[in-house]
Amino acid sequence: MKVLIPGALRSYTRHAQVEAEGDTLDALFTDLDRRYPGLRFRVVDEQGQLRPNMRLFVSGLGVRDMQHALKPDDFIAVVLALSGG
Repeated sequence: MKVLIPGALRSYTRHAQVEAEGDTLDALFTDLDRRYPGLRFRVVDEQGQLRPNMRLFVSGLGVRDMQHALKPDDFIAVVLALSGG
């Protein structure tokens, strides 16, 4: 499936959009980390939870559950949450 990578993480992938596989978001990020070492740690913490500053959209739906089931035709967007004042 296609995964949109934010600019801040493109140093890992060198591409704005990459391909990856997985039945769940957790499996997808395991596959991404195999292909692009270090990427998973920037998105998922040591407890397997999505980091607070990250947002994931699965075919347009905001998802935080790393066990969320994926379909082969899903489009995943990784987005950095903006903060500040």
